Amino acid sequence: MDFVNHVSPKQKDAAHMLNLKKPTKQYYNEIEAAHALCISQEALHEVLDKHIFNREHPRPGVLEFTHAELLLISVWAEPERGRNVLAMPARD
Repeated sequence: MDFVNHVSPKQKDAAHMLNLKKPTKQYYNEIEAAHALCISQEALHEVLDKHIFNREHPRPGVLEFTHAELLLISVWAEPERGRNVLAMPARD
């Protein structure tokens, strides 16, 4: 049996999650953020518009994210991962 190429489902999930221990960059642009979160740029915009931005405070044309911000967005982007996190009411 070839143990080198065997990856458990749990290990596959962990590979897609952001690493808390060592951020690789100080800031991520939108394309890099979407890639790190394994979502499309459009899905990233939807998450941001749902949880952060509104009519009075629209999403700016250019965004940069820290590693900590990506961790929070990852909870919003995949609610099943954040079942133990209380949802804040949507901003109008």
